[in-house]
This record gives sequence, C-alpha cells and structure tokens, in this order.
Amino acid sequence: MPETPDPAPVPVPVPNRAVRAAHTARTVTVYQAYAPHLGLPAARDGRFPPAWKRERMTWVKPSFLWMMYRCGWATKADQETVLAVEITREGFDHALRRACLSHYEPGTHADRASWQRALRGAPARVQWDPERDLHLNPLPYRSLQLGLSGPASRAYADEWTLSIRDVTPLAREIHGLLRAGNADAARALLPGETPYPSPPLPHLGA
Repeated sequence: MPETPDPAPVPVPVPNRAVRAAHTARTVTVYQAYAPHLGLPAARDGRFPPAWKRERMTWVKPSFLWMMYRCGWATKADQETVLAVEITREGFDHALRRACLSHYEPGTHADRASWQRALRGAPARVQWDPERDLHLNPLPYRSLQLGLSGPASRAYADEWTLSIRDVTPLAREIHGLLRAGNADAARALLPGETPYPSPPLPHLGA
C-alpha cells in the first residue's frame, strides 16, 4: 500500500511588530555604526570612549540586515565601522518598558496630546521600520529601532554594555559574496536572530 505523503508544513505568519534579535539567557545583541574614530576605540576597549556623547539620543538596532540597510554595508560616511554591542537583557527590557512610540499613532494613543506628554517623559523611543531581506529590500513586517536618551543613553554606554565587537569585516564579507552572486554563502554568515521574549508592549502598538 503506498505511503501517504506528509502534509506540507503550514507557514507560520511573522508578526508585523515583534522584536527579533541574537540573544542569550542574559544578553541581547544590538547594532550601531560609527565613524572609525569612535567605533574602533569602542571595539578595542569593549566600552564606549569618553568622546561618545552620552547626553545625546542614540539608536540601537537588533536587526543586522536593517543595520546594513542603514549604513550601506559600512560604506556610508561616518558609518564605516559597524559594532555588535552585547547588552544586558535587564537593561534592554528596562528601556522597552519605558519607551514611547516616536510618532503619533491613532488607536495606540488616546489622542495626539497624550502621546506628546508620554514622549516628553520617556527615556526611550521606538520606531517600527520595514525589516530587510538579504538584498536589503523591504519585507512585509517590521523591525525594531530603539532610541535611548538621557539616563537610558548613559546606562546603555556605562552599565548595560557587556562587550563590543567590530563586525565590519563580516559585513564586507557578506556584501562581497552577494556582489559575486553567492547569496547562499552570504546567507549562511548572517547572525542568527530569533523572536525575543520582550515584555508586553501595548503602548508601542506591538
């Protein structure tokens, strides 16, 4: 009697807004790109140098490919050094719990005035931008950008950060393979990013 073929797997829909990242039980990895005079000392010393302005807002991205889209595979001016920053999950979750959307969104906020009040008091901001595929084309679901300011920015630099790696060579290697038409080899080098069990984020529209 012929065997009955297994049913085709049903694709699991990707949530429109969800945090995906490389993470461990204790840490989560985010990406930033800097000019070499900031990025190289940070990677060498494993911490951000004094020249890194702690009073300014800084944006971190858990998506490697979104970072590649933003920095053009480490080719854009002042973004030639790509850093993988491993931070504590405690710090990351702390920022998410206190974040506000960076723009007004009907349905998430009661009205524009309440959003503006929340934004003024929030030490962190969230943007949901289209995730990117290997060729940096937009995908139909969103990737997190987390903006940190004031106490959150200082804590990120001086308390939450556990290690900083220069992943510019990796970015250039993947980009080179893509240009050579070897997408499978390029894809195999991508950092593994899986759904991150972040705290509930109803105020962020997630």
